[in-house]
Amino acid sequence: MHRYDAVVIGGGHNGLAAAFYLARAGLHTVVLERREILGGCCVTEEIDSVAAPGCRVSTAAYMASMLRPEIIRDLELDRHGLRMVAASPTVQAVTPDGTVLPWWSERDRMRAVLQRFAPADRERFLSLDGRLASLAHHLEPLFMQAPPDLERGGIAGRCELLRYALKFRRLRGREIADLVAFATGSLGEYLDRSLESPHLKSLILSNSLYGKHGGPYDPGTLFGLLFHLLGGGQQARQGFVGHVIGGMGAITTAMASACRSGGVELRTAATVRQILVRNGRAGAVLLEDGTEIAARIVVSNADPKRTFLGLVAPGELDPEFLAAVRGIKMDGPCAKLNLVLAEAPELTGIEPGADALQRAQFTLVPWLDGAQRCYDDARRGQIPEPLWIDCLVPSLVDTSLATPGRHVMSCFAQYLPYRLAASDWNGERDRLQHQILQQIAASVPAVGRSLVASRLYTPKDLEDVFGITEGNIFHGDLRPDQLFFLRPLPGHARYATPLRGLYLCGAGTHPGGGVTGAPGFNAAERILGDLRRDRSLRKPATA
Repeated sequence: MHRYDAVVIGGGHNGLAAAFYLARAGLHTVVLERREILGGCCVTEEIDSVAAPGCRVSTAAYMASMLRPEIIRDLELDRHGLRMVAASPTVQAVTPDGTVLPWWSERDRMRAVLQRFAPADRERFLSLDGRLASLAHHLEPLFMQAPPDLERGGIAGRCELLRYALKFRRLRGREIADLVAFATGSLGEYLDRSLESPHLKSLILSNSLYGKHGGPYDPGTLFGLLFHLLGGGQQARQGFVGHVIGGMGAITTAMASACRSGGVELRTAATVRQILVRNGRAGAVLLEDGTEIAARIVVSNADPKRTFLGLVAPGELDPEFLAAVRGIKMDGPCAKLNLVLAEAPELTGIEPGADALQRAQFTLVPWLDGAQRCYDDARRGQIPEPLWIDCLVPSLVDTSLATPGRHVMSCFAQYLPYRLAASDWNGERDRLQHQILQQIAASVPAVGRSLVASRLYTPKDLEDVFGITEGNIFHGDLRPDQLFFLRPLPGHARYATPLRGLYLCGAGTHPGGGVTGAPGFNAAERILGDLRRDRSLRKPATA
């Protein structure tokens, strides 16, 4: 028997963040990671150690866009080796007619692009961009705190709701209407009302619906436009997108180093078989090798379904609660294909003289109606053609990722079904890889002639390799009925679970997915608050 104050299941970025804050508060904390490497989906690994030794890529997560500045500062990640280079442009869309359209953060530079490609929409776009930035700014404070407890009664409950409401006190009349519309509306309908240019609509689309369910004309898809305009990076720059030197694994490597410095024990190849519950309280975990680890607090960085349906024994939770867990929308709509190339991939149609930062990032994005058809096909269990593919060539920015004469390329494809209607992913993986390669090669000829090695992760592979249910990279879809005080479930959105001593800290909790660290921070705050208020939680669980 090994005994700790807190045991964290899963060494992804949120688990590491939670562990750091718990240890900083004096809790003897251990992190248990099932893989041989820490980081969860935020890792850097070789693509093929035989065909292309030394060529590494961000295996799953591939860009840093919303990593919270509070996390960077508190963990001193720069001191532990984290370096990020701001992407410029932040987004670059390749539309179906081959037009390459960059989205520059510099207003004058963007104005020139608009004058060339969408002159009638120039001022409307710039005005829209400003409104979106203002709305996102109002949402920013909500990230680093638990949602309000809507079931808490009495004066304390009303005071909590009032404190939450006061965060919106600076909203003006139109902004209130905009916020309601963005929470429930359709991205496609909003863009059709606001702009004329199909190219500009596709540019905005390319940065709005990563990894989530819903075509652009489905209700609830408009919120994604705000989500990726939230602040990130050390300077909390709005809409920040960064290339991480050393790949995304450099983030979790720095976080792990900060944890070790703070006294956290980190274990890899430590698969948790079960969360042990005694008298309604989680008080230990059982590993696959039979080791039992006791702790006053158990924190799961696994997704809600894996935690409640897989790690907790049947009978420990109310059947009605378990039915609600089973109903969480999960099935992941994306795949990842990582490539090693024998030459630098050059995008056809890119601006002459484009520098490495511009050449390193582009998205093959459909028109709005094409994206809707793509999602509808996936919803029917079919692999759509063409796909929506986000491409990154990180070795153009960070030469340490590839050996001389080689380049690595990361390709994120959506929409895809987790369950295929007429086959399975074992039978369709070669077809999917061929389709992705063909589609990219039409815009990047080097992909068709210089492929050295590749590794495809279908939705099922993402589940099997990273332990995320149904391959959902956000641990549950980002949709209006699964956000804020509804995430992961109404009445259970504040990191505590129905089992005393068991907490969630992963992307399945507020504020959701992305490499932010916010769920881990918020969960640690909730745990430390409960330990202050509830003396019985400070005692070990008893048999």
